[in-house]
Amino acid sequence: MLDFYTIAIGLLILLLLLGNVFFPYLWLDLVFFFTALRTGYKCHRCLSRKPPITLLDFFLAKVQKHPEKPLVLFGDETYSYRDIDRRSSQLARVLRDQVGLKEGETVAVFLKNVPAYLWVWMGLEKIGSVMACINYNIRAKSLLHALSSCKTTVLLTTPGMPKAAIITQSKLLKVSHMFRMCGVTPKDIIYIPLPMYHSAALLLGTGGCLEVGCTIALRSKFSVTHFWDDCRRYGVTVIQYVGEMMRYLCNAPKMDSDRDHCVRLAIGNGMRVEVWKEFLHRFKPIQIHEFYGATEGNVGFINYIGKVGAMGKTNFLHKKLAKFELIQYNVDQDEPVRDEKGYCIPVATGETGLLVAKITSHTPFSGYAGDQQKSEKKILRDVFTKGDCYFNSGDLLMQDHDGFLYFQDRVGDTFRWKGENVATTEVETTLATLESVQEASVYGVPVPGHEGKIGMASICLKDGLPFDGKEVYAHAKDCLPNYAIPRFIRIRDMLETTGTFKQLKSQLVKEGFDPVIIRDPLFFLDDLEKSYMPMTQQIFSAIAEKKLKL
Repeated sequence: MLDFYTIAIGLLILLLLLGNVFFPYLWLDLVFFFTALRTGYKCHRCLSRKPPITLLDFFLAKVQKHPEKPLVLFGDETYSYRDIDRRSSQLARVLRDQVGLKEGETVAVFLKNVPAYLWVWMGLEKIGSVMACINYNIRAKSLLHALSSCKTTVLLTTPGMPKAAIITQSKLLKVSHMFRMCGVTPKDIIYIPLPMYHSAALLLGTGGCLEVGCTIALRSKFSVTHFWDDCRRYGVTVIQYVGEMMRYLCNAPKMDSDRDHCVRLAIGNGMRVEVWKEFLHRFKPIQIHEFYGATEGNVGFINYIGKVGAMGKTNFLHKKLAKFELIQYNVDQDEPVRDEKGYCIPVATGETGLLVAKITSHTPFSGYAGDQQKSEKKILRDVFTKGDCYFNSGDLLMQDHDGFLYFQDRVGDTFRWKGENVATTEVETTLATLESVQEASVYGVPVPGHEGKIGMASICLKDGLPFDGKEVYAHAKDCLPNYAIPRFIRIRDMLETTGTFKQLKSQLVKEGFDPVIIRDPLFFLDDLEKSYMPMTQQIFSAIAEKKLKL
């Protein structure tokens, strides 16, 4: 009998060893899968109740549990859970009784990162009104378009044009639970320097904090100089990031105090491999959970393993819950490749493909407020079978043999710069209103050592009209947020198009802004001169050597 147990234990140990060799992530995959399954079930139960349990109820429960616990740390100010609850009730009464705001009506919030963002949000939840978070950088037509799309009745300010993604209570609950899935506890202090109009800071960061019951250290705007000082000052244990933010921190001068902090966990997206490695080496080992997800998207991933460079991980069980695929994509034609039957073609493991996710009752796509046309453009139909519908992420990803996913590029009419999405059609429309411009093509080009892509425009001038760098500069500054203003302008005789008259941008992107390669007149945005000045090899070298700030 003893021999039997000895053999059985030996076989079990052998199986575990073999499992670690051939399936090294199996246990972690199973743990994460059942955690995600339990979270989804919890959210479903909350919303199935009559009336449904929402994030507001989670917040009010925390108010009852620990009313004096700090919820927001901001400069020298401290706001407890009770403070935010009282102020949100005061605001709700003013908006309802004096302004006349009704349940279901939309309020546009045009605020920078201030504690008021929280009590405005909770106040509107108490009324039952919709909050439309407006990017405070946008101007002129973009701002008017955003307000019009949301059918706003009140404005608080105590892509083509920007698209207002619809956030349902179901999505809000699921996103707010992600912090808990990443290991955040009520004892943690979360540092949020990202803009609150972004879903990362508002839904994931603030919503996650309210769901878990922890504390937020809020900063009005990200600052390299104050980042680690703030972390030490507030006792921060968890930070939220975007890749560009981490690059700035790694490029800052080294200090003796670089490892003097309590941060144990970082949650965010868009961090490059070299930045990731440098960050861990310089600021001591911190658990990093890179994630992937779009505000309007119906699929998301988390790198719960901590594999450097991966933006998420998937497995067989995950794909059963969230039906997604990477499909072949023709970058030049800007469309998916289809076979002789008209269906899309999945890429092989290790190859780059367009991420698409099936639209179902469990993974819905709610679209954009007030813009059915833009909503429809994000849907691919007849992808693998007649009549099916998939959400088009617009992102090219690669999946390796272990199920790790890696971001490769963004396609279509948007690119990302300084943590913001830039809508090329919006910039093109803005430039085209200039008297001298016949046609404009806007695209993002990579810059050595920088996250995302920087804006560049190729333009055709009207016959007989010259390029006026000062005029274009003034117009762009007046009409566009800083991150969307093209840094480089290339003057072309004509802009190439496809047979269906879509602009061909791939070759322009490849040629970038190198004056050695480009023979067309080339200009660089110079803030000191307040004009677009002729591009030189010296300027190009300064950018490549990171001596010139962009």
